[in-house]
Amino acid sequence: MKKEDKKVIIDSLTEAVKAYKHLYVSDISGLNAADTQALRKACFDAGIKLIQVKNTLLEVALKGISEDYSELFDSLKGSSAIMLSDTGNAPAKLIKEFRKKHDKPELKSAYVEECVYVGANQLDTLVSIKSKEELLGDIVLLLQSPMQKLVSALESGKNTICGELKTLEERG
Repeated sequence: MKKEDKKVIIDSLTEAVKAYKHLYVSDISGLNAADTQALRKACFDAGIKLIQVKNTLLEVALKGISEDYSELFDSLKGSSAIMLSDTGNAPAKLIKEFRKKHDKPELKSAYVEECVYVGANQLDTLVSIKSKEELLGDIVLLLQSPMQKLVSALESGKNTICGELKTLEERG
């Protein structure tokens, strides 16, 4: 491969990784054409970008990005494909679901919510990770519950006071 061709690929990979918040490195080798197509379709449907990469070119691309991806470099051996997503747990859920019928893809490593996860044994951990948006939603629900109780108590208290005033007015 010519040096100019490599530079184009590296620049393309760099831009793709920068465009998404989360990066998974997986191994999809060994899938036949139909299974690979099914995986690509599942990725597309889930909003995940799947790219088959050369390890050395990916490593150079990752070194050109401000985030520190160095912990992922040891997992860049053998065949690699990257899964890029804006939702941290979406690729993990897809991998887990796809593996119910196939033996691949296999998780090598991931960069999710600014943390690095290495090894296939991290898949369940990654599936359970909540996105920042989900965590904010949980916090809002927790804050709303006491507020709803307060409003409810004030509403019932208003009715009680009105009833007492009406009773006093009728007596007087």
